[in-house]
Amino acid sequence: MKSFSTDFHIGKRKEKEDGEDENKLEDDLERERARCEWEFSLSTVVSSSSTTGAISDTLGVIEFNPSNNLVATGGIARKIRVYALRSLLPHEFGHGPHDVAFLDHTSACDYYICTPAKLSSLRWKPGSDGRVIGSSDYDGVVTEYDLERRVPIFERDEHGGRRVWSVDYSPWDPFVGASGSDDGTMQMWDPRCEGGKSIATVQPATGRSSVCCVEFDPFSGAMIAIGCTDRKAYGYDVRMLTDPILVFDGHKKTVTYVRFLDDQTMVSAGTDGSLKLWNSKDARTLRTYRGHVNARNFVGLSVWRGGGLLGCGSESNQVFVYDKRWGEPIWVHGFEPVVRAQCDRGYVSSVCWRQTNEESCTLVAGGSDGVLQVFTGKRKLSS
Repeated sequence: MKSFSTDFHIGKRKEKEDGEDENKLEDDLERERARCEWEFSLSTVVSSSSTTGAISDTLGVIEFNPSNNLVATGGIARKIRVYALRSLLPHEFGHGPHDVAFLDHTSACDYYICTPAKLSSLRWKPGSDGRVIGSSDYDGVVTEYDLERRVPIFERDEHGGRRVWSVDYSPWDPFVGASGSDDGTMQMWDPRCEGGKSIATVQPATGRSSVCCVEFDPFSGAMIAIGCTDRKAYGYDVRMLTDPILVFDGHKKTVTYVRFLDDQTMVSAGTDGSLKLWNSKDARTLRTYRGHVNARNFVGLSVWRGGGLLGCGSESNQVFVYDKRWGEPIWVHGFEPVVRAQCDRGYVSSVCWRQTNEESCTLVAGGSDGVLQVFTGKRKLSS
């Protein structure tokens, strides 16, 4: 006969197992809801009619303007191309059938500006009504362009000719900008200062590891995040840039992108093939996202804050979408393979979400072959 003690412990164990099963079931249901909540479709493909011109047209950066009605792209082709959203989504604006639209860059692009060097980063300047865009390039120069006049209006060269990977502007003072470079520094600058020189220089990593990405916190305004080739990201208080206030240590290879998701969390991407969600207040790792392939190249990272979705490219020539609640992708779409003599298969090199309402979304992705693809997503109706 079983003793009371044995029955009690067996009962407790069974309760615990039942509780664990319930929690697992809830987690599975939550994951399934995340997977099934969105429906994505390819809306537009923009490519070049020239079979030779696209060979050196890797799209390294895509940016929506603050009004979300213009898209700017830049990359190896030494051009800033600007597209009106109504041109990229003709059927949504009543200009065509609902099938996938196939366009040519020449006709789809509203205008372009030729640049003196290959571009690594673009950022629309806050407070300029979409008139000014900043760029960083492979020659180590940060340039601002007036898009109405289509001319450069401001230029900085504080990185000693070393490639500048990233540029961003402060949300609390749009005159203040920052850039990160292969010289191992983040430079912060304000053109209103006497002589226009850098107002602060930060070397986050020992050994002058390259600074691959910079982004101001758009929520608190007091922090800037920096990602480096030393496998770490750093958070600095912009009011006192002597030492980092946070160190985000978890990637096994270069940190290529940092993006603030909300006032509590930040997302980073690394060439270890992972994205990581961090608590931006104490640098705790909250979740790791895996599925895409990233070992060598910059493949893009963008966060859609309204819907809690993350987008990135992949060296498998695919676009990946993650829900912030789940570590596996909820949607994957492959680009057409690049077939050229003595060329690899290509990869998706840049992505950008349109920051709109919570029920529908737009994701623009660019490839190493210069092809631009536009995807739309809708939240499914609850059953």
